[in-house]
Amino acid sequence: MQLLHTPAAISISFDDPNLISTAGLVPTMALAEDRLTVPTDKGANPGAKITTLIAGMVAGADSIDDIDALRHGGMHRLFDWIYAPSTLGSFLRAFTFGHVRQLDAVASRFLVGLATQAPALVPVDASTSDYVFIDVDDTIIKVHGHQKQGAGFGYSGIRGLNALLATVTTPESAPVVVAQRLRKGSCGSPRGAGRLIADAVATTRRLPGMEDEKILLRADSAFYGHPSISAAIKAGADVSVTVRMTPNVKKAIAQVPDDAWQTIKYTNAIFDEDTGRWISVAEVAEIPFTAFTSRKKTDHIPGLLVVRRIPELNNKDVDQPGLFDLHRFHAVFTTADPGILDTVAADKTHRQHAIIEQVNADVKASALAHMPSGVFTANSAWLVCAVMAFNLTRTAGVIAAGAMARATTATIRRKLVAVPARIARSARRLILHLPRNWRWETQWSRLCDHGRLPP
Repeated sequence: MQLLHTPAAISISFDDPNLISTAGLVPTMALAEDRLTVPTDKGANPGAKITTLIAGMVAGADSIDDIDALRHGGMHRLFDWIYAPSTLGSFLRAFTFGHVRQLDAVASRFLVGLATQAPALVPVDASTSDYVFIDVDDTIIKVHGHQKQGAGFGYSGIRGLNALLATVTTPESAPVVVAQRLRKGSCGSPRGAGRLIADAVATTRRLPGMEDEKILLRADSAFYGHPSISAAIKAGADVSVTVRMTPNVKKAIAQVPDDAWQTIKYTNAIFDEDTGRWISVAEVAEIPFTAFTSRKKTDHIPGLLVVRRIPELNNKDVDQPGLFDLHRFHAVFTTADPGILDTVAADKTHRQHAIIEQVNADVKASALAHMPSGVFTANSAWLVCAVMAFNLTRTAGVIAAGAMARATTATIRRKLVAVPARIARSARRLILHLPRNWRWETQWSRLCDHGRLPP
């Protein structure tokens, strides 16, 4: 592609009051209409300020100053109460921990409202007894400067703040965030995870059709602790959590019978049609296991240890190699129903926990690219708004259907939100004139139809 005219023959003028660069905000923010209720004890018009922050994040803002991109052209003819970045900055810095917890409750209700009007966001298949999955993980958001409250060096060696997220997903849907918490950068991964897990399960139960669904909590070994696992079980969920190779775990693995191991589909596996089995170096087995036996008896949690082993490729220099010299082991403690997840399925299902890493990457490539304030509680509120923007964008993609339902935030923004338009008026109605031959016109029209915007 090249210019049809020389640069000297093209002139530029920022003078049209009827143009907007993000017409997709109209049907997208229509999804949030009447579903964002904010407590009134947080200054003047807190709902309008939170909505402005979310709209800015949906449009691509990753700092408070970027919200100013909403105040251009004819945006004031489409939206009311578009606040200036200075006002929003003061609003966020006035947050306390109690206000942040109130905003957490707002985010929970907001997600329930989105799922109510878009059932495909977290679909429920009544014909199956499959699990609904809650995944928990934390990530470090890198920060710069020495005036960020709570910033520190954590397990990654990067100076930043620690964001703990919980997502919910089904076999038919992409994940949405059901709980979030911002912690100091130097804190350990499981700190406060028990409270967040309880909140995540409670929010999931409030989603349409989820009242009686079986829930499986998946997490890595950082969350293998009594507070996290007991919180999930008390909330009515089963668990599938990676365990560390402690002496009692190794002792249990050593008791697995040789004939209990079965091959699975893994790297470089080949399916043998004659025997109906996989030819693979990876094998799985299970054995009964009781977790936390070092604690008092009432804290013991019975379950299964699902173990995957592969040959040890780095031969150890020992005269008589033992079991743990010949194989590498990966163990998962689970309380899942064996009638729903057998040994092979339990291992495969747990490996799919990595889907939460896509959410971490998505939000860190969008609104969480930076922590915009030096005040910790302001950044905590920013995290909650970023989660609501992520869920709202995901809902827009699900309604648009097709590949959009599992697309990243950046893709949905590029195809549905960042659409230029010219505003006109006819018969006391506003008309948005959009580009001809827009590749994603069909998906855009679906989103508008859902928001009751006539053509």
